[in-house]
This record gives sequence, C-alpha cells and structure tokens, in this order.
Amino acid sequence: MAPPLSSTSIAGSLPKPGRLSETNKLWPQWKAEGAELAQAKADATLLWIKAQEDAGLDVMGDGEQSRQHFVHGFLEQVEGIDFGHKVKMGIRDNRYDAMVPQVVSALRLRGRVHAAEAQPPRAHTTRKIKFDEPAFNVYMKDAAQWGVQTLERAAQGLTCTTAVHICYGYGIQANNDWKSPLGQEWRQYEAVFPALAKSAIQQVSLECYQSHVSPHLTALLEGKDVMVGVIDVASSEIETPEQVADTIGQALQYVPKNRLLACTNCGLAPMDRDVAVKKLQALVQGAALARQRYGATVPEAAP
Repeated sequence: MAPPLSSTSIAGSLPKPGRLSETNKLWPQWKAEGAELAQAKADATLLWIKAQEDAGLDVMGDGEQSRQHFVHGFLEQVEGIDFGHKVKMGIRDNRYDAMVPQVVSALRLRGRVHAAEAQPPRAHTTRKIKFDEPAFNVYMKDAAQWGVQTLERAAQGLTCTTAVHICYGYGIQANNDWKSPLGQEWRQYEAVFPALAKSAIQQVSLECYQSHVSPHLTALLEGKDVMVGVIDVASSEIETPEQVADTIGQALQYVPKNRLLACTNCGLAPMDRDVAVKKLQALVQGAALARQRYGATVPEAAP
C-alpha cells in the first residue's frame, strides 16, 4: 500500500501539442497520417511524461496523446467500426450531440487494446503508469447492476493496482450546461459507490474540487483507496497549494490517510498546455503542503 498522501497523478487526458493535432478541442483533427502520425503521437507522449516527471507526479499517464478522444482510442482497436463515415447523434444519454463512427459489421477485438499505448510510457519512465475508464456516470443504475461486474471482468488476470475513474465530464460548455440543473450537491454517486466498494477494484478516482460532489460520499467507498480530484478542469484559473491542501483536508474527514491519493478532477485536454502544466505543479505542491498539515508520510524519491 502507498504511504499516506504519497501518490499524485492525473485522471485522463492532457492537451495535445499543435504539431500533433488541433489544440483546445475535445475531438481534434490529426495533422498527420500513417507513420508520421504514429511518430507524432509517440513524441507527444514523451513530452508529457517529461512534464509530469518535472512537476513531481508519482504515477504517470500517457495523457491520451494517441487517442483523438478517450472512447475513440478503444474503438479503433475493434473491427466492425467505420470511422470514415461518422454520423451525428446524442451521446451520454443524449446530454449533447457529437459526430461518432458507425458499427457496420460484427465486432471483434484486433488484439490487446492498451498494449501499444503502454509501451511508450514504460520505455521512458520507471514510475507507475495508469489508464482510465470514465463513463459510469451516465447510467448509474446500469453501472451498479452490471457495469461493475463488467469492470471486474476487464481486470481479471491483472497483477497491478487497479483503479476506476468515475467522471462527470470535461469542462466544456456542453457538459457545464447539463450539470447546471443538478443542484449544489451531487448525490448521484450514491447509486454506484456501494457496488464499487464491494468490487475487487482497488482504487476509485472522483472529482471533488469545484464539482459539487460532497466529500462525505467518499465514506461509501470504505476499504478502497480514494483518488481525490483536487484540480478543476472547468477553469483556467490555477489552484493554489492552499486550495489543494484544503480539498485534501475535507476528504480526510471521511477517508483514512493511508487510503487517500491526490489527482486532477478529469481530463485537461481542452486547455492550453501552459495552464495544464501549472495545474500539475499546483497538484504536487498542494499535496506536499497537505503532508505538512496533516502529518502524512513524505514519499521516497522515485528511482
């Protein structure tokens, strides 16, 4: 088990550099094809691995640099899906419209979905790496009834630490619009947290800072490591270390020190790169301040 408050990480994506794709967009268009695109993806991944290490994060992510969108990264490894003829439809239970690929024949995996994505970060860092699956928030009852079982099936045979990110969406206007009627306290997680608490998944990541998710809901995840989102992805304002430490302190009322880790709320992809870098720095600085405030163990330096 990790030392108290020791690990810091991201949840999901990071901004793509301009030479790889359009910037500040959730579904950016690639600027290359074939081998040139593959090299640009690898270069962007390496860039963000270095940026995360420089910021002091303990657990690395690839920032989803090889994915046009987090869902598309998975679907591109499935035969029977046509990306050449996209159609507009409502997604996330018709919360907003998006251009999506079509199913044109029987679905079949081409191979190991994450193998190619895992190779670049593993080749360039000795720190832990992670992946995210952020769609349980759309159909909470389904997630509780069969989604958690599906998640456990996906994790069968893994010997590494397993985690799931329960996401309430990027900080884009369409997401902000559908969130507005949810009120000042979001209690939707109550429908799925008990099922996750009973699952074999070891860590749960959720938004906390500026999200209206009450910290007391984390008490429903007893026995799990809780990755507390302390960085807002809906604003370009840079959090102060004090704000980050305050959010951690609120969560510590319900989560033991040895179960709490700090991360971003969700993906930073639509943001400017310099803003994302500063937010990662604020995350690490705030976690360090929290250790000083709450008596948590300072982690050993990464090899």
